[in-house]
Formats: sequence, structure tokens, C-alpha cells
Amino acid sequence: MATWRKSSYSATGDSCVEVGRGIGIRDTKAPAVHLPVSASAWSRFLASVRVVGAVVPEHPRD
Repeated sequence: MATWRKSSYSATGDSCVEVGRGIGIRDTKAPAVHLPVSASAWSRFLASVRVVGAVVPEHPRD
């Protein structure tokens, strides 16, 4: 079973996006469907977010 994680910036409830390490991203409201995202694509996405000035906290690897 996959472990999905919500952003620490998300409000409680079901209005957020979740990330599953090595699996992809999904909408909390539709958990049966997810968008596959490779580890390298996710890393590139995070790097691009950092470049434009957003703060993305580092998290230890599971």
C-alpha cells in the first residue's frame, strides 16, 4: 500500500493535493485516481519552484 502525504500547508479536510513517494500526485477528493510522476520529474519540479522564489522545506527521505 502506498503512503500518501499532504502538504503541511494544506488545511485540514479534503481540499488538497497529496504526494505518494515514487508513485505520483492525487487529489484528496478523488483518491482512487492519481497522476504518475517519476522521481526525476518530481525533483525537477521542486527545483523549478525553488528557482522562482517559493519556499519548499526539505523533508528527510522515508
